Amino acid sequence: MSPERQRLIRLLFDEYIEMYAARDARLVTRFSDNFSGFAGSSDQLVKSRSDWVDVTLQDFAQVPGRIGIDVVDLFPQELSDDVVAVTAFFHIRLPIPDALFARETVRLVLVFRHEEGNWKIAHSSISIPYGLARDGEVYPVGRLQQRNLELEALVEERTQALAQANQRLQLISNTDGLTGIANRRHFDQTLAHEWARAQRAQTPLSLIMLDVDVFKHFNDHYGHLAGDACLQALALTLAQTGGRREGDLAARFGGEEFVVLLPASDAQAAMEVARQIQQAIQALALPHEGAPFGIVTVSFGVASLVPQRDQAPEELVRRADLAMYRAKQAGRNRIELAPD
Repeated sequence: MSPERQRLIRLLFDEYIEMYAARDARLVTRFSDNFSGFAGSSDQLVKSRSDWVDVTLQDFAQVPGRIGIDVVDLFPQELSDDVVAVTAFFHIRLPIPDALFARETVRLVLVFRHEEGNWKIAHSSISIPYGLARDGEVYPVGRLQQRNLELEALVEERTQALAQANQRLQLISNTDGLTGIANRRHFDQTLAHEWARAQRAQTPLSLIMLDVDVFKHFNDHYGHLAGDACLQALALTLAQTGGRREGDLAARFGGEEFVVLLPASDAQAAMEVARQIQQAIQALALPHEGAPFGIVTVSFGVASLVPQRDQAPEELVRRADLAMYRAKQAGRNRIELAPD
């Protein structure tokens, strides 16, 4: 085939593609009176020009906006002096939010016949391998829109499930496995956060540290299972009594030690919370044979300060720990306030 003939076929193809992509209704004037073909996603064999005009106009009405066509491969053929053909593979990009068309390869065969001085389209067969269109469609847009809704619902469902799983993992990582309240890791993170906030706002931050009195004797006498149950009961009481305000945090510090962090609370308020916790623990009246009071008791250290730039969060823990040590030395089951 001569280069001139190849250029002619390519020109005919390019004109067709441009008019089709632009949704140009003048394309119907290019159809031969002796026409046959079939449309993609359709099971109808078109045997007349008028039927193909209807299909084309229906196509343009269904997707009125310009579409994108990316040609992948093309092969021109000269069948006779007055008949040429072109076979092309390409991708279609419709102006709707779906990438399925762009991923699929469309196969098109066009046959042009020279009639009365003009080249006319005598045959068009297009194959789009993604299912039949519904009644009133050329492209299966309805199915794609339904599929989009189903995918969006699935993505939303999976996103929510992932968020819930992440929340559960976060909860597990921040929770003490034995007592069910916050663990040391969560306490350290919260202390750093509240310390920085109190430092910026120059508001007080208080900490209550408490330790079960002679707990080793309790474990030795009643056994470790009873010791675990004791710690669980104390943790529940602590959470209900000491962590009632939003922002307060009750946590297991380690072993039989617990802490209650009280943002925006001064020493007086923290001492009152400590007294409430002490009364609630005494009301449990958990038996502790051999202990000074015959029941499980706790020693408290309370510290409160307004964080300064030259201080670290560990300073608050250090002060509360020293105060708790003084409570132990003074006879246990006591509340001691750290000096300013």
